[in-house]
Amino acid sequence: MQRSKPPAITAHVTELEMTSPPKQSLPMPINIHTAILRVSDIPLAYYRFLYLRVGKRWHWAERLRMSDDDLAAILHDKRTTVMVLYVDGAPAGFFEFHQGDDDVIDLMHFGLMEHALGLGLGKWFLLQTLFAVWALNPHKVTVTTNNLDHPRALQLYQQFGFSPVATHEAVVVPLSDEELLAFAKAL
Repeated sequence: MQRSKPPAITAHVTELEMTSPPKQSLPMPINIHTAILRVSDIPLAYYRFLYLRVGKRWHWAERLRMSDDDLAAILHDKRTTVMVLYVDGAPAGFFEFHQGDDDVIDLMHFGLMEHALGLGLGKWFLLQTLFAVWALNPHKVTVTTNNLDHPRALQLYQQFGFSPVATHEAVVVPLSDEELLAFAKAL
C-alpha cells in the first residue's frame, strides 16, 4: 500500500528586523529549574532531535531533509550558534542564530518543545535569546516567521522590538510519515 505525500501548504511569511536591544526585563519563571547552554560542535543527530521536537507541529522540515554534509556545514560554521534550553534537566527548546558578514545576526530558529508550552517560558526564553544575540553588538537582528508558526509568534516578536519589513508567500511541504520513519530509524 503506497501512502500519499501530505499536500503542500501555502504559508504567509513575514520578515522582521530589530535595530536596538530589547528594553524589557522579565523574571525567571518560578518553580521551574532552567538552564540555557551553548552546544559547540553539536552532533547532527542531537540537532535533528531538537529541530523535530520543536518544529514538527509548525511544519519545520528543511533541516531534516538536508544531507549530513550540508547540515554540518551550516551548524559547524563558526558564525552559527546553537543554544539549548533545559527545564528540570531535560531539553525543552532551542535557538539558533547566524552572524552574517554584514554585522547582521539572523535568528534562524527559535522555539519550545511541546512539553514546555504553557509553562510561562516563551516570553522569558525569547528575551534570553535576544540578550544572547545583542551581546555580540550586531547592527541589526532579523527573524522570519509565518502563519504556520505559533499563533502568537508574530505578536511576540513585535512586542520585543521587531518590525515587519517584508512579506511573501512560500510553499511548505510537510514531512511525510515515510520521512519521519526514516528519520527515526537513522537515530
